Amino acid sequence: MAKTITSYEHGGNIHAAARENGLALERILDFSANINPLGPPEWLRPCISGNLDTVLHYPDPYASELKAILAEKYGCLSDTIIVANGSTELFYQLPRVLDCKRAVIPVPCYIDYIKVLELAEIPVLPVTLAEKDNFEPDFDAIAELLRPGDLLILGRPNNPTGVCFQADIIEELARDNRDVTFVIDEAFLEFTNDEKSLAGKGSNIITLHSLTKFYAIPGLRLGFGVFPPVIAKKLQRLLPPWSVNSLAQEVGKRAVQDSEYQHKSRDYFQSCKKHLEEGLAHLPDLHVYPSVANYLLVKLQGSLTVKDLAQKLKEQNILIRDCSNYQNLGEDFFRIAVRSQSDNQFLLEQLHKILAGSRAQTRKKKTPSIMFQGTSSNAGKSVLTAALCRILLQDGVRVAPFKAQNMSLNSYVTHDGLEMGRAQVVQAQAARLDPDVRMNPILLKPNSDTGSQIIVNGKPVGNMAVMEYVDYKKNAMLKACEAYDDLASDFDTIVLEGAGSPGEVNLKKHDIVNMRMARYAESPVVLVGDIDRGGVYASFVGTMEVLNQWERSLIAGFLVNRFRGNSDLLQDAHDYVKMHTGKDVLGVIPYLANHGIPEEDSVSFKEGLFEREKPEQDHVEIVVINLPHISNFTDIEPFLNEPDVFLRIVDQPSDIGNPDVIILPGSKNVIGDMQALFHTDLAATIKEKAANGCEVVGICGGYQMLGKSISDPMQIESQQGEMTALSLIPMHTKMAADKTLLRRSGVHIASGQVVTGYEIHHGQTKTDRAPLFKYDDNTSCGITSSAGHIWGSYLHGLFDSDSFRRWFIDGLRVRKGLEKYNGPNICYDLEPAFDRLADTVRQGLDMDQIYKLLKL
Repeated sequence: MAKTITSYEHGGNIHAAARENGLALERILDFSANINPLGPPEWLRPCISGNLDTVLHYPDPYASELKAILAEKYGCLSDTIIVANGSTELFYQLPRVLDCKRAVIPVPCYIDYIKVLELAEIPVLPVTLAEKDNFEPDFDAIAELLRPGDLLILGRPNNPTGVCFQADIIEELARDNRDVTFVIDEAFLEFTNDEKSLAGKGSNIITLHSLTKFYAIPGLRLGFGVFPPVIAKKLQRLLPPWSVNSLAQEVGKRAVQDSEYQHKSRDYFQSCKKHLEEGLAHLPDLHVYPSVANYLLVKLQGSLTVKDLAQKLKEQNILIRDCSNYQNLGEDFFRIAVRSQSDNQFLLEQLHKILAGSRAQTRKKKTPSIMFQGTSSNAGKSVLTAALCRILLQDGVRVAPFKAQNMSLNSYVTHDGLEMGRAQVVQAQAARLDPDVRMNPILLKPNSDTGSQIIVNGKPVGNMAVMEYVDYKKNAMLKACEAYDDLASDFDTIVLEGAGSPGEVNLKKHDIVNMRMARYAESPVVLVGDIDRGGVYASFVGTMEVLNQWERSLIAGFLVNRFRGNSDLLQDAHDYVKMHTGKDVLGVIPYLANHGIPEEDSVSFKEGLFEREKPEQDHVEIVVINLPHISNFTDIEPFLNEPDVFLRIVDQPSDIGNPDVIILPGSKNVIGDMQALFHTDLAATIKEKAANGCEVVGICGGYQMLGKSISDPMQIESQQGEMTALSLIPMHTKMAADKTLLRRSGVHIASGQVVTGYEIHHGQTKTDRAPLFKYDDNTSCGITSSAGHIWGSYLHGLFDSDSFRRWFIDGLRVRKGLEKYNGPNICYDLEPAFDRLADTVRQGLDMDQIYKLLKL
């Protein structure tokens, strides 16, 4: 299988190495060395896609619109600017329009300077830049050498040294030598923070500029020059029209106006450069010369030769630039580009191993991992994460799930009294692990349309509006990374889950759960799409289009989920996706109706996940009220497998009908949901049914709604301070600042049945009624009405208990005039469901490829 290289050498040499050694270049935008480490602007792909129709027409022959933008940016006349197919194209034509007798060139310098002049048979006077002066040019000495008719060529910054001289020095020198033509190569000037361009600063000054380096678009070939008017006219007549293609022109127009990208790039480059320079400074036998450019000139001073070093690095898929063919540099010099933090770190580690031998200390390798992200919410990521956890467990791998941030109203209390998302609890169960808040360090529990309660490492830190949380996210990301590292150190591999879609462009800037977490974990990403919704292949291609380059590089492939039919019929679509994205579809998972695995949040619940056919045999009917801020709806999930239960989800009074019991589930905004019940007349209908003998049960928030009043003086869940509740049982609830987070076990007093579960609530309820449940620690909870058919409790998971659930259902049957159920008892056990799910996903997923991605 072809390997992938990390490039630190000139683009042309990379292609030669690839052909010679069978190395694969992942993307055309990655192959050149001295390219912006940030990668191209995020808008590059959509810009190209949006202008593809322009290739059907001839481009603007002289790139007039781009020239006008450049003229405004550089403060010069448009007629003095020539846009070309890279600045190299202009440089190769210059000798044909310049009447020069000799070229003066400080060396070392960009090799093509001398090559072009030799081709034009123009004599070259090389001026040695002194190594002892860090290759800084001595302009006094250069001035003494200049003669009328000379051509002075300077890199600003110099390539390969990275030295950049001040603009006023050249302006003065040009004024003093008006019969000398100055060609200043500013291909890398954009990387500097304070240096001003010399474009248009003198009648004998020519500047050459590359747009491919700073904007990371070497494959588009785009550059320009600023010339004295006479030379510009001559050169424009010499060059063919239409030399710059339409796509390059469109990208160029947008690029030079993108000040945000320019500032962001310089900041990121400086950070990467500082990290690389500091790392190199601690390595033996290396001397790094000062540079302001996005590359560093290095001298190797030990017994190892640069040729041998280059070969050893090449074996690790790293290429460096051997500088032995530069004038005034010997065989002990090489150049490296400043690349991304991770690439730089890898280079430093390999250099340390080579130069320090067995004493090399390298960072601890990341635990192998893989991540499921989706083209949308509810694409099936949570269930697939659970499935892969069970598959890896079956194969003998110690595996754990992880989701940096979960937004859900469905939470759980761990044994140590900490709160986490229910989805990661289920995934932990799939891996046969105790739930651990490190698996879900950040939990958001929405309590309004614009705000959430923020849970960090299992404990609430407060309620935050959207923008407040955006400001908090830097801290949240640190907490998530700490939790990940701690968790990952205990396992062989981690299966990560993303949230929503990585293509949500409105959220990408402050993402902490999708691509940024994948990059931190060094995790390949499998993008999951729900074909049952339609448009899955367009979603795959579209998501890739809006991702930045570094994000696309993390995508390992696609997974089609919830397919009904013969997957062989999808091959043409898979080929299409491969052609457009370069990525394979790694599997097709069939639609699994009633798979038995609890879903992540209320999305599936509200979309009818719990809908079942009405049983033909004698049964009881349970109606669950669909609250706007419903939480922990999985409390009712154990009823789904009971053969004599018909469960319905209702959000309109007219749909309630005549059930045997109405259940009010948990809520994250009890007062808000209580208001909704009154507004829709559901409250009146529930009270009417209760008056006619229908059993009414409240769990947690639903329990609070059964009382007389609910107050929230600290506005923990709602802006409204207090309101009247349903008044079906005599109790009052007040929201307290401290949140109750407790695991519970005990008995239901009336039946003697054992129950277990957990409590998550701010509410403190007062009543003089006898309790419904007594716990092992001698505390109690819950009350019932005097008639006994209206009751509630804070206990989540009370119906998970098989014996208590059957006692409850049989009680409903008897009240209805039916006999107790005499069939086989139903065990609410997820283990068989996990194994069935794992078998199905294993068949549909290319597990050989998954193991290659995990490197296990």
